[in-house]
Amino acid sequence: MVDLTSEMSQLWASLGPVSPDQVRVIQFAGATPGDGTSTVAREFARFAAGRAARPVWLVDLDLAGAGQYRAIAADSRRHGVLGRPSAGSPDGSAFFAVRPPMEGPDGQVWADARFLVAYPVGGGRLWVTRFRREAMVEGQQARIHAGGAYWKALRQHAELIVVDAPAEDGAQAAVAVAPFVDFTILVVAAGHGEASAPAALKEAIVKAGGRCAGLFLNRAHAEPPSFLRSLLR
Repeated sequence: MVDLTSEMSQLWASLGPVSPDQVRVIQFAGATPGDGTSTVAREFARFAAGRAARPVWLVDLDLAGAGQYRAIAADSRRHGVLGRPSAGSPDGSAFFAVRPPMEGPDGQVWADARFLVAYPVGGGRLWVTRFRREAMVEGQQARIHAGGAYWKALRQHAELIVVDAPAEDGAQAAVAVAPFVDFTILVVAAGHGEASAPAALKEAIVKAGGRCAGLFLNRAHAEPPSFLRSLLR
């Protein structure tokens, strides 16, 4: 595994100080599969959790694969042991919709938030979400939707919220969430010379009302990613 500690340190420092009541929501988005977006988001959340005074949440928009949960569970030595799951929504809101609705054994319709759980990692400084796809029934589908209620509610329980928006869904999730986060960082794998996909994703995010802070080149050259020098100016 490539160690991104140096890059994460630079990114953390570039964010600058915040007031005690300020909570940042940062989305990492990939334009094409294989760019390593989930790795970058996970490494930044891990790094931040070691420095933040309050919990850091890693929210996984991968509803099909729960990649962040699986990666952390597979490497407890690096990330810490996963604790018991809790509700992933503080107030019953959700950033996705499951359709058609499902009735439980009691005849009540399942709220979308019941499909989301969160696990403390290594003692609770870091939390990671997992979508309970196994709870779905045949014919149901889950889609990320554009809405700010979940993100507003979660800000009350964290110092930093890191959102992982992988490219497997054609980056539709990143665009839907972008207006409700503070900014989006695009992740591009080193050696990918094609610039059209990141440019198109940036345009879609801006058009939707979001803000792109810059580009993270994953990985590895001696110079820090260029966006670090201009982030939040």
